[in-house]
Order: sequence, then C-alpha cells, then structure tokens
Amino acid sequence: MTQAIASPAVHDLIGIGFGPSNLALAIALQEREKAQGKLDVLFLDKQADYRWHGNTLVTQSELQISFLKDLVTLRNPTSPYSFVNYLKAHDRLVDFINLGTFYPCRMEYNDYLRWVAGQFQAQARYGEDVLAIEPVLQQQHVEALRVISRDASGEQHVRTTRSVVVSAGGTPRVPPAFEALKDDGRVFHHSQYLARMAQQPCVEGKAMRIAIIGGGQSAAEAFIDLNDSFPSVQVDMILRGSALKPADDSPFVNEVFSPAFTDLVFQQVGAERERLVAEYQNTNYSVVDLDLIERIYGIFYRQKVSGIARQAFRTLTVVEKATASALGIELVLRNNANGQTSVSHYDAVILATGYERQMHRELLSPLQAYMGDFEVARDYRIVTDERCKAGIYIQGFSQASHGLSDTLLSVLPIRADEIAASLYVHDRHRGKGRSVQDLLLATAS
Repeated sequence: MTQAIASPAVHDLIGIGFGPSNLALAIALQEREKAQGKLDVLFLDKQADYRWHGNTLVTQSELQISFLKDLVTLRNPTSPYSFVNYLKAHDRLVDFINLGTFYPCRMEYNDYLRWVAGQFQAQARYGEDVLAIEPVLQQQHVEALRVISRDASGEQHVRTTRSVVVSAGGTPRVPPAFEALKDDGRVFHHSQYLARMAQQPCVEGKAMRIAIIGGGQSAAEAFIDLNDSFPSVQVDMILRGSALKPADDSPFVNEVFSPAFTDLVFQQVGAERERLVAEYQNTNYSVVDLDLIERIYGIFYRQKVSGIARQAFRTLTVVEKATASALGIELVLRNNANGQTSVSHYDAVILATGYERQMHRELLSPLQAYMGDFEVARDYRIVTDERCKAGIYIQGFSQASHGLSDTLLSVLPIRADEIAASLYVHDRHRGKGRSVQDLLLATAS
C-alpha cells in the first residue's frame, strides 16, 4: 500500500462532505472573518467535482421549497451568495420573475450550488473519500482529530484538525429482498438513476419492462421520466401503500421547517419530542407533490381511454423475494389486501426506497468511547465526556433531536451560523495555537 501523505498543518476545522450544508457553513465562516478572525478550514468531498444529486436531475424535477430558503437568505438577505444574486449574475433575474414561481427546477438549483462552490475552491478537496476520524491523544485527552482519506489514485491522506463537522449525507437504502442483487447492473437505487438509465437498451429504442419500487417523490419523478422519455419502456410502479399521497405543504404546517420550530423540538424530551417529529412525517416522507400525482393519474386515465395498458400501478404490494434469472430480475410479489402472491420478471428494477443516515456513526466509531450514544447539543455538537477537547459537529443526522428540517434545505443558513458561532467560542476557550507543535508530533507518532 502506498504510504499515507501527512499534511504539516493543523486545521481549525475539516468538513466531511461539501454539499449544501457544509457549503452554507463555509459562507457563514467567511462572513464572520472580518469581525472574529479567519479560521483554517478545509472541506473534503468524495465526488470528483461539485454535484448535488446529479444522477437524479431529470428535467421534470423541481425544488420542493422556496428559492428564498437558499444558502444564505434566512440569515443574511444581502449576501452575495443568494439565489437572487446568482440569477442576476447569469442575466436571468427578469426571466425567473416572469416564471411566477418560488420553485426553481433542481437542475437550476444545482447550477446555483456549483456557482457558489466555485468561489470556495481553495477550501475544497474533491475526489477524496474519508475513511475514518481518529483521536489525537495527549495525556489521555483528545486534543485534536486525525482525518484519514483516500483520493481517486488510491493514495491516503492524513490531516489533523481541532474540530470536524460531518455532513456526509444519506446512504441509499436497499431493502433486504434486494441485498443479494446490489452488484447486478439491472437493479439500482434512484440515486444512480441517470447514469444507469444511460446504459439501458431502451436508450436505443429497445423494449424493456421496468419496475419502480416505492411510492414517494423519487418514484413519481422516475415514473414520469420513463413514461415521457422512453416510449419503448413499460413500467410497473410497485408500492406498499394504497395510493400516492400528497405532501402537506400548507402554510401552517410549513412552519415546522422554521428555525423557531427547531428550538421547540429540541426543548421537548422523550415521548413528546418523538410525537412532534412523527406528527409531520407526511410533509416529507413517502409523499409526492400534488402536481405530479395529477400527472400520473392523467397517464393512467388516458390508458383507459385508449385501451392500451402500457404502464401498471400495483398498490398494497410488497416484494417478498428478488432473484436474477434467465428471464431478468424475478420478483415474488404479495398483495397485502388479499394475501395472494404472483411472480413478475423485469429487465431493470429501480429502488426509490429512500436513504439511511448512519454514516456519521461509521466515520466516528474510533471516538465511540468518548461520545456515548451520539447525543447532540443544540449547536449540533456531539456531547462528549471531559476527556475530549476536540469539537465534533454533525449536519443532517439530528432529526430525532432537532426535527424534520435537519435533513432538508430549510434551515441551512441558520444552522450553519449556529455551528460557526460555536466553533469560534470553542476555539477561543481552547487557546488557539498553544499546542500546534505537540499536535503535529502526536500525529506523526
């Protein structure tokens, strides 16, 4: 194995992942520099360049929150990194106003994020997959953290930092029935949709039968794209529920995505906090925008009129077993309404089955002895015992304590500012710079 490359610097902060959450944090830190001093910050991202859900950006995909909930506006409406300023810089402000919408397409929002990220190139390292975060010990205290990553050429890098913020995003959820088929190119998660579909025979007009597993927004967007873009594809939409359910985005309910509601959720304890989080699940999970539901209903209605049943909608259905066969991917399906089972074969299966958020536990496992069960303080810092002096923050993994907005875009600017403020307080209390040489010696050893 190639010898690891050790950095001679001790950073104040290393961010794991450079998606919207850490990008908002980079801005918040930059905007505090003049008043509070500059921190040495570096962000590591495993993608080769900046992309936000790049493989899911089908043309029909629209943002589900207002453009005003961008990286900065809730915190600083005059920031040069706002979505409005992005539009002005690209000479599209008047055109966007003429659209009369608060909801840009995700393709445009991805371009906005890339535009902002391009202004932080010096602080970012792309193509580096973080393998572990380890303690740097001095007299049995964790004085700093060692971040180990691997780049695209296979070389390992070792860096030392006083604090980390883990914002690695979700990991695609693969149902147990499909575990054995994860390496079969005909079965793939929706997160890889565009790349995998580009390799399918239907691109050349060949007939295919495709199953979509799931009943949420991703499943609906994939269904619309397959219906509109690939006339040779016949789609079965397979979902556990009895119908596609609309997202509740009414004004009063949308207040659960406000910074004030984060305070309310965090102030609760035990069962009451769990009840608050569970009460609003239908704003985000296993739900679909109403306009997409209406489009899909229209597709099936027109099939009834024409008498040509190209697509199928299989509700109250679960996949009991999935295997690869000579006929394709064989699914054993059970109808929960009547208990009957059937067998169907597909040329491809798309898993629109959501994401799991456990990556922080894997990356931080070498620090488990100092953290207990990953309890998170209001400032998104993991609560550690007195032996750990390093700061460990997480973004996107605190839904249970901070509410549903934690995994979404809604509170990014406010959360970033709260973490930035905590970092400066933590840095001052520790006496920045007093043990840099010791930390470097500890890293080298």
